[in-house]
Amino acid sequence: MADEDVVKTDLLIVGAGPAGASLACFLAAHGRKGILIAAAPGTAETPRAHITNMAGLECLRDIGLEQDCLDVATPSHNMAHTRWCRSMAGEEFARVYSWGHDPKYKGDYEAASPCNHVDLPQTLLEPILTKRAIHKGWTIRFNTRFLRLSRPSPDVVISEVLDEVTQKTYRIQSRYLFGCDGARSQVVRELGIPLIKKPGQGLALNVLVRADMSHLIENRIGNLHWVLRPEEMNAPPWGWAAVVRMVRPWNEWMFIFLAAPGHDLKAEDMDASHDEYLARVKELIGDDSVKVELLHASKWWINEVVAEYYSDGNVFCLGDATHRHPPFNGLGSNTCIQDAFNLAWKIDYVMSGKAGPELLESFSKERQPVGVDVITRANQGLRDHIHWQQTLGMLEPDETKRLQILAEFDDPGEKGRRRRQAFQEAIWATTTEFHGLGIEMNQRYVSDAVFFSDEAGPPPTPPEDRVRTHQITTYPGRRLPHVWLNTRSPGKRVSTIDLAGHGRFCLLTGPGGQAWKDAARAVSEALEVEIVGYSIGWKQDYEDVYFDWARKREVDEDGCVLVRPDRFVVWRSQSTVANAQRKLEEVMRSVLAL
Repeated sequence: MADEDVVKTDLLIVGAGPAGASLACFLAAHGRKGILIAAAPGTAETPRAHITNMAGLECLRDIGLEQDCLDVATPSHNMAHTRWCRSMAGEEFARVYSWGHDPKYKGDYEAASPCNHVDLPQTLLEPILTKRAIHKGWTIRFNTRFLRLSRPSPDVVISEVLDEVTQKTYRIQSRYLFGCDGARSQVVRELGIPLIKKPGQGLALNVLVRADMSHLIENRIGNLHWVLRPEEMNAPPWGWAAVVRMVRPWNEWMFIFLAAPGHDLKAEDMDASHDEYLARVKELIGDDSVKVELLHASKWWINEVVAEYYSDGNVFCLGDATHRHPPFNGLGSNTCIQDAFNLAWKIDYVMSGKAGPELLESFSKERQPVGVDVITRANQGLRDHIHWQQTLGMLEPDETKRLQILAEFDDPGEKGRRRRQAFQEAIWATTTEFHGLGIEMNQRYVSDAVFFSDEAGPPPTPPEDRVRTHQITTYPGRRLPHVWLNTRSPGKRVSTIDLAGHGRFCLLTGPGGQAWKDAARAVSEALEVEIVGYSIGWKQDYEDVYFDWARKREVDEDGCVLVRPDRFVVWRSQSTVANAQRKLEEVMRSVLAL
């Protein structure tokens, strides 16, 4: 190929899903522009990922996209329950509160973040992200397939791509390449990154339908419904049970059909005709008055895969390219967005000369362990459902024994009590999927981009229930605690989350901490790195109106908490020190590899 066939850009992103498109938006917030390519002809055609949690929304809130998401998302109150039922219209076996609606957990969710969970399918999220990226100067080329890469020098990546429309192959030269190209990532293959794989849990089938079930949902509000027939022995191999997921309330639904556990089905075993899929959907709705239109059907593998590392020189991989798992706990797109949020500010700081290139090594060190936790939790979330299936007898191959098990539920005596109690306990075991505040918010970063040297003791002991319990702490490498603040003469309240972020470092102190604010200004000028300083407390910049910050800051009033642009605590000082400026500059130079 001739030189004229080479397109030049600093930044090339492969993949326009939640990881790639959000990365473009976060980089754009720093004033960075580049090219984003995607093999697909456009944004997502099917809903796929849909739960957007607080951690994910906080990232989008940082760049002013939260409201755009809320405008089209299904609000939290429509996600109040998860149910188990014989059909959407029929009898119900059980229900649990979901996504923070359980009165026992509601306060924990409110204390964790200024954001709320919403249901935002990829079909609605991706257009928001790509629109923002384009308006901020990014070029997006759909129908463009990444083929291979070469690196003629440490600072140059040459990507060969194919325009699927013209069938023309050309090259893109970039300083950095980002592989956000999903579960069959060609970028990961090109780099030869080893994948940690555990045995998958088979195939699943997504059947997207349009069906107005608003009259069925009025008294059973929820966005997830397990529909099953315990006595059924001759279900189609692809349709043993289904998770019926609301896509849009209450007329668009995804029927996620699952094969019976332990059945090693092949891809062809999940095949059926349009009419067979439609008939099974109507059976599980259970109301002949509901008109059903089948929109799309597709199969997918239930994976448990994570990359051993996420970066190689100036090539970075993130999103589903590096972690692949079932949708349980709703962690998929949220983890992709957080991968991108972690990386974007580091890329900008290195490109601006605000940080040394070693800062970029922290991306894989921080996010790969998160990927391990996420794929482990999501797959365990699926396995947790086996217990109620066993209790209902659904895994019993003998029809007579299965019917005997089901009959025990109606027994008023001891046998019935044991069976009903076992079912209740099995249903409770699944609630780690729907109340996973800990797995969503407890990320722990350990890298050179966090300063631990001034900590007198070890990190706080993890909570006993790491999945459900959010551990609020300012220990370095942890998420900045959310606290509502106000001014002396009350105005609109503001979260500590909103004081931090926005591409800059943030230092929080209190009465007696003026030396830290002075140091922040001085070090900002010396290093040409923005550090904003705020004082919280009695007659300070912001009032700790509920005294929450006093309880959560874990430092004295005259101490300080330093927060990175991605709102993770980078360092803290228990109290003021003799030379605050020198200390703060030491910390900043360390974490920025200057």
